[in-house]
Amino acid sequence: MYLPSQFDSKDAALAQELMQSHPLATLITTDDDGFPVASHLPLNLKFDEQPGRLFGHCARANPQWQHLQARPQALVSFMGPQTYMTPRVYPDLARVPTWLYLAVQCKVEARVIDEPTPKDRVLKKLINDHDPAYVAQWIGLGEDYQHKMLKGIVAFELTITSLQCAVKVNQHRPEAHAQMHALFKDGSVNERMIARWMERLGLLAKLKLTESKE
Repeated sequence: MYLPSQFDSKDAALAQELMQSHPLATLITTDDDGFPVASHLPLNLKFDEQPGRLFGHCARANPQWQHLQARPQALVSFMGPQTYMTPRVYPDLARVPTWLYLAVQCKVEARVIDEPTPKDRVLKKLINDHDPAYVAQWIGLGEDYQHKMLKGIVAFELTITSLQCAVKVNQHRPEAHAQMHALFKDGSVNERMIARWMERLGLLAKLKLTESKE
């Protein structure tokens, strides 16, 4: 992705947190004609070993698992909090609107998983991420029902081969930080999340430090 240096985060822990807190990813493959195909799928992240792995599944009717089988290299994109930012936050008027966001993009190498037992393990990883109390109910449905449901999906493991993390919260424009934070801290869900990321990245602390020196 296009990533100016001022927004290029090299913090692996931050990227991991974004992927885990916003697990609905966009998986991008190409069809047999070379045209891009995208699906929105929740993914389970494992950083137990570098460079990290992603696990998920799609409906058997979704041709993307066949794309992964034929062309294992793919792209996965995670979108974190994002919001419009008005130029009214700047002390000078010669400014234009922009959009703030945090995002992670991964190049991956895919392995398709279509055997019942390993597919069940992938399914349980996702259940454990979002609804661990459901595991007992799933097991209680019985093997016949489980196998019927598992036949309807194809799972995959995506090994991350490279990763980019974009953190665009106008960190290069400190003159706007106070107004940005005041605008966002009581705003929409996404705006409040951006305000918290400003705090997390120390932008307000840097601003106060600058003010104390003046």
